[in-house]
Parts: sequence; C-alpha cells; structure tokens
Amino acid sequence: MPGLGNVGERVRDLRLTRRLSQAQLAGHDLSDSYISLIESGKRTPTPAVLRLLAERLGCTAEYLSEGIAPEQRAHLEVRERHADLALLAGRPAVALAGFDEVIEHTDDPELTARSLRGRARALEAMDRYDDAIGALESLREQAERDPGRSSWLPPVISLARCYHAAGDLGQAIALGERALARLHELELTVGQEHTEVSRVLLLAYVDRSEPDRAHGLGRSVLVDAETGGVPISLAYQRASAKALDESAVGDALYFAEQALAAHVEGERLQAHARLQMAGARALLRGTAPYGIGAAGWDAAQEALGLLRASAPVLQGAEATQCAIETARALVLLGEPARAVHTAEEALTNLVGDSPLELVDRTRALETVRARLVLAQARLAQADRGAATSVLRTATTELDRITPSRPTAHLYRELGDLYESAGDTAGATGAYRRALEAAGLRPISRAQHVASHVVGL
Repeated sequence: MPGLGNVGERVRDLRLTRRLSQAQLAGHDLSDSYISLIESGKRTPTPAVLRLLAERLGCTAEYLSEGIAPEQRAHLEVRERHADLALLAGRPAVALAGFDEVIEHTDDPELTARSLRGRARALEAMDRYDDAIGALESLREQAERDPGRSSWLPPVISLARCYHAAGDLGQAIALGERALARLHELELTVGQEHTEVSRVLLLAYVDRSEPDRAHGLGRSVLVDAETGGVPISLAYQRASAKALDESAVGDALYFAEQALAAHVEGERLQAHARLQMAGARALLRGTAPYGIGAAGWDAAQEALGLLRASAPVLQGAEATQCAIETARALVLLGEPARAVHTAEEALTNLVGDSPLELVDRTRALETVRARLVLAQARLAQADRGAATSVLRTATTELDRITPSRPTAHLYRELGDLYESAGDTAGATGAYRRALEAAGLRPISRAQHVASHVVGL
C-alpha cells in the first residue's frame, strides 16, 4: 500500500524507525530546523533534497514523494496489464477486480487513469451499462476539464455505445455525432474510432426509425472506405499533427499513440506475412512442374493459400516476390493462363520504364525469376515459341548480372526450361553458365571421355 500521510510524515516515520535525530538526518548539508519544517508539512523538499534524505533514510526518493516503493509500483503495473489481458480473454469480472485493486493501491495518476478506463470497459463487458455510463461520464468530464492531458474522444465513443445498449437513443446519437464531427475535423476517416462511432450511429438511426439519416451515413462511410487508401498509421499521425496545430494536446497525444500502435501491429502483420511467403516458397521448391502427384498438388494448394493470405499485407519488392511465387503455384495447379497474367504484372512492376542496366541487382534477379515462371506457364500452355522467346530474354538479362550462387541456381532452372522447350543448345549454354557461376569449370567432351578411359 502507499505509505500513509504526506512527505513530511513519511520522513518523520522513517527517521524515528532509523533512530535518527533531526540534526543527524540534516547532517552538514541541511539544518535541523529545515528538517522540522519538512516533517511538519510547512516546507516541500526539492528533488535534490529528497534524494539526499532518501539516501540517509535507506529508501527511495520515489517512496518519500509518493509513498510507493519501486517494487510495489512494478507489481501494480503488472497487475494492471494482467487485468487488461483478462478483459481481452473474455473474463471481465476478473479484470474488474484487478482494476479495482490497482486503483485502491496506487497514487500514480497515469496508472490510475488507465485502470479507470479499463474498469469502465469491464463494466460494459459485464452488461452493467448504468455503472459503465457513470464511470465513462467521469472520464469524459475529466478529459474536458483538462484537454491538454487526455482526449475526450475515447470515453465519448464508449458512452455512445453504452447509451445505445441501454436504450437511450437520443444520447447515443448526440454523442456519436459529436465524436464523428471531431474525427472529420481531424480528417480521420479510417481507424477503429471512425468505424465504431459510425457503426453505433447507424444502429441508433435504424432503431429510431430514421432511415434517411442511416442511408446518408452509410453512403458516406462507404465513400470514405473506397477513397481512403492511406495507411492507418499515417492517417493517425496526420490527425495527431492537425490536433497539435490546434493546441488540442490531449487529442494529439492520443492519436500519436494510436499511430504507434498501428505501426507496431503493421510490423507484426508484415513479419507474419513474410513467414507465410517463406513457407510457400519452401512448399513450392522441389515440386516437379509437370505431372505432380497428389502430394505435390496438396503442397502447391497450401502454398497458394499462404501466398494469398500474405499478399494484402506485403508491399513493394516483397509484394512482387509474392506475385512471382503465386504464378509458380498457379502453373503447378494447372492454371497457366492466370499464371501468365500474374507473372506479366510482376514484370511490369519490376521493370517499368527503367532501362535494364539501371535496375539494381535484387530487382534484376527477381526480373529473371519472373521471366522463368512466365516461360514455365507458356510451356504449360504448349506454346514453345513464346516460352523460348521469354527464355532468351531471361538469358540476356542473367548474363548481365555478376555471377554468384543465386545466378547459378537461376541458370540451372533456365537450362531445365530450355530442355523442356526442346532447345538443346540453349540448355547446354545455361548449364555451362551455371557451373561457371558456381565457381566450377565445365569439362570438354574429350576430357569427359578421357576421364572414363583412365578410370578417373
């Protein structure tokens, strides 16, 4: 529990516990009369004096100033997070008990504020709407009194939802429209706040038999969804900057935090999407391009599912790589026409209008991979002429890249495809370049025969 009393009382209690006189505690730096004034509450010690007294009393300056030991603060921080986790896990009663415990035992304003917000969410999750409304109204009043510390938008949106659930449609609509107007002032038409307040208003309009307003809002929301196109984290960041320009610091802080949270979530989704694409590549490698059996078919089908799941999240070069692997999977699954279309789109993104010599090495390698998949799709369509043309372009591009192990693998694949197209000369040349790129010297036919003669 927090230490009883004020700073002076805590200093006095610890001094007596340590059996120190006021003069002993004062030492050479302070006077005993100054210690007496602190203990009587007539003087507030500066941070420097607090640190000095804490060192002599064997405690922390934080304990003297707030009455909470660091270990206890850490315990309460963890307790608040566990209550949040319980709420997310669908155990609001457990969460409510946790939030109440933290509120009772902490004097930290930020921790108290977080716990009060969590408590209101727990009450709402338990369908205790009257209690939740009371808690949220207090949070709203506090935010409106001190807009430089916190935003009134989150409690107002939650209040609109609770009033709607409690059957007070007038209050739900009034609060919802106020929140939506503020979001539009900040030009924020994406994100969970805009989605939730729009949802509550639509339901409230319908319940109050106002179809025209419901239809108007519905059309507006759809237009916003279609014309947005801005990443959520960036939209939040812009809203935060706009709020800061208006000196609405509470809103600016809230949306800055939302931007950071959205960015972290985006990074988590991208990391998972990259893992999915790597898994798809592993499934597709080693699968024969023609006549695959049931196991190969299942692997290609699973790979396609992973690629489709990761595609909406990936961007830039990774999105193009995903398209190339998708085309490869489509060839294996007997859909060459779709594979051709997908591979050609990937090539357009890779090459564009840039001269080939200006394309960086990574893009050059991906361009060759896309052409090889395109050639594979053309072969699946039994169009050897088109496949051979694509392979020759790929050969020219690959020859311009500094030899390495990746180029060796591509030359090997190029040779296999030339062979499938019936171009023996092309296949031989590609296999020879593959050996050279791998650091090996291809032997001549005479050397090959001689090695067998001498038993080498």
